[in-house]
Amino acid sequence: MTQKERLLRTLAGQTADGPPFICPGGMMTMIVTEVMKAVDSFWPEAHADAARMAALTLGTNRLTGIENLGLPFCMTVEAEAMGAAVDLGSKTSEPHVISYIMDELAQLDRLRFIDVTQGRAHACAEAIGLLKKKAPDVPIIANLSGPVSLATSLVDPLLYYRAMRRDKQAAHALNDCALQNALALGDALIEAGADAVCIADPSATGDLIGRRAFEEFVLPCLNRMAEHFSHRHNRPTIVHICGDVKSLGGALQQLSAAAVSVDSVVGIPQLRNLAPGKVSMGNISTFLLERGTPEKLARVSGQCLEQGVGILAPACGIAPGTPLKNLQAVSETVRHHRSAA
Repeated sequence: MTQKERLLRTLAGQTADGPPFICPGGMMTMIVTEVMKAVDSFWPEAHADAARMAALTLGTNRLTGIENLGLPFCMTVEAEAMGAAVDLGSKTSEPHVISYIMDELAQLDRLRFIDVTQGRAHACAEAIGLLKKKAPDVPIIANLSGPVSLATSLVDPLLYYRAMRRDKQAAHALNDCALQNALALGDALIEAGADAVCIADPSATGDLIGRRAFEEFVLPCLNRMAEHFSHRHNRPTIVHICGDVKSLGGALQQLSAAAVSVDSVVGIPQLRNLAPGKVSMGNISTFLLERGTPEKLARVSGQCLEQGVGILAPACGIAPGTPLKNLQAVSETVRHHRSAA
């Protein structure tokens, strides 16, 4: 199978020739410095340049064995377009919000609606167009911020979390605004050629907000997003939730997304029990990928595959300093697993 066929069949619940090995991008960025040097395309310039962006993600696919292309490489595109001040980081650090656009949740009038024809949103769409021509058999994943993570990039997170308890109407209003902007970016990236969507909402972990708030503020938004991309574009969605999802109980199985991606603290058997019917995705430790040995990575990858993971992936992305040889060890383990099946 081609890499695209393998991933899309897996997300559709259809038979494939084995689990894919992917790293979507966004919060789960797939870029490492060794690839930057190899393709002569570097952060932070690549965050805003379509050709450099395309070269980086394609180089990662070719050099590491990760079986997808994914962009953007961060979670700040929507927030910046809506008015937050963003520092694009460095060769070894991702972009991050340095100043919120709102001082309180009531200031929704300060927010701009994302213009997908301008700025980094447009660069991402342009990069996808380039990638569709250069690598038609590799799946392209569009990365979006989940509603809570985007909301807490626009206003102080403490104010937002407090509003979940004391001013629910304001929290819901900001969520809805965040959702509409994320949908607009997702539509633009899909129309440019993205094959799937990954929504990462690390600020919505059950450790931070608990099951009740997750079910009230997060689950409905994530489902609206997944159902929108499914019904309007026939595109599958992956949702990533950080932290120990045990506290969310059965909420994960209520997700409309095709696949659920989790932190390394969550075992694959546990995830499969918490989200039956969903494609399980994960959960190789980001720290282990950067600091471990190829032999250790091969063992851990093999364990995930033996436990029946649907999609093998880093738990929370890849640190820029991760050695190529470690990623290649994971890729080789997956290929051996498929050939032995």
